[in-house]
Amino acid sequence: MGATDKVKNAAQAAKGDVKEAAGRASGDRDMQAEGQADKMAGSLKQAGEKVKDAFK
Repeated sequence: MGATDKVKNAAQAAKGDVKEAAGRASGDRDMQAEGQADKMAGSLKQAGEKVKDAFK
């Protein structure tokens, strides 16, 4: 996996931050939960990339 995947994962985590903040500001718990899920998925993918890089 290359730099493109790392950028996509970081973008997904950032999108999650924005969604979570928007959900919190508007009182939309569903949007806030979606944002948390996106943020967590992006962070987990980034961690996986770091592990892969460590074994190269």
